Amino acid sequence: MGSFSIWHWLIVLVIVMLVFGTKKLRNVGQDLGGAVKGFKDGMKEANADKPAEAQPTQQVNGQTIDVEVKEKTKS
Repeated sequence: MGSFSIWHWLIVLVIVMLVFGTKKLRNVGQDLGGAVKGFKDGMKEANADKPAEAQPTQQVNGQTIDVEVKEKTKS
């Protein structure tokens, strides 16, 4: 029993539709689509909120290395 053919997937789809019904499947699809859309919007907002900070670079043996700048804060 290797991979599933199209007939296997059609039989599974028919059984799922009989068990759950089309209305419930449609609601699940809408909820899942809304969740994915909300996640994408949240990721866009999170990236837009961060200011574009340029990191200094340093040349070592002809290669560029990103350097982290750490500032000490006085408490």
